[in-house]
Amino acid sequence: MIDRPTSPRRAVVLLSGGLDSATVLAIAKRDGFMPLCLSFEYGQRHRVELDAAARVAAAFESRLRLVTLDPSCFRGSALTGAGDVPRGRSESEMSAEIPETYVPARNLVFLSMALGTAESIGSRDIFIGVNAVDYSGYPDCRPEFISAFEETANLATKAGVQGDSFRIHTPLLHLSKSRIIQTGTDLGVDYALTSSCYDPDNQGLACGRCDSCALRRKGFEDAGVPDPTRYAPGPMQ
Repeated sequence: MIDRPTSPRRAVVLLSGGLDSATVLAIAKRDGFMPLCLSFEYGQRHRVELDAAARVAAAFESRLRLVTLDPSCFRGSALTGAGDVPRGRSESEMSAEIPETYVPARNLVFLSMALGTAESIGSRDIFIGVNAVDYSGYPDCRPEFISAFEETANLATKAGVQGDSFRIHTPLLHLSKSRIIQTGTDLGVDYALTSSCYDPDNQGLACGRCDSCALRRKGFEDAGVPDPTRYAPGPMQ
């Protein structure tokens, strides 16, 4: 007998507080799911994203659960204090190699936590905002990784081996940043609530020059949508 204690329309949504994850939450709501959002504190220098995640979850009337992880498991990344965040790079430079902002096994860990949460609440649906078009060379944003994780999820869980399969939803996987913004705008996402910068200042203002800021800014320009991002004073190029 399949153990499904709650509604099959529940979903776990990984919510960082950035542009992509906010759009994914809006898509999950549009598709009729009742999301439980997961955000992670792991010693990231851009902890301001967690405040953004709380704002976004509240705007979509969704529950938010903050998971605190041992920062020592994520050392060696510019996002956790090991070196400087790269700035002023072109898109070709971003994708030429795995950047210093890569966090060891981050999406693997996050998805594993989401999987355990989903099985425990009777959900079989997990949403994540990975993107294989406008991305900075991260190996855990590739379609091959998502496919492999979904297969693993259904091999490693009670629900999966009993035939009640999990699905990893990646609605942004093949969308450009501009198309993501257009989709979110149509769904009522207030991008002023979000934060994407890898190295914001102590007031939470975006640097405007890191990889994430560059992709975000270009996305708004290409979409023809006003950019609501609050940037710190200084050069933007």
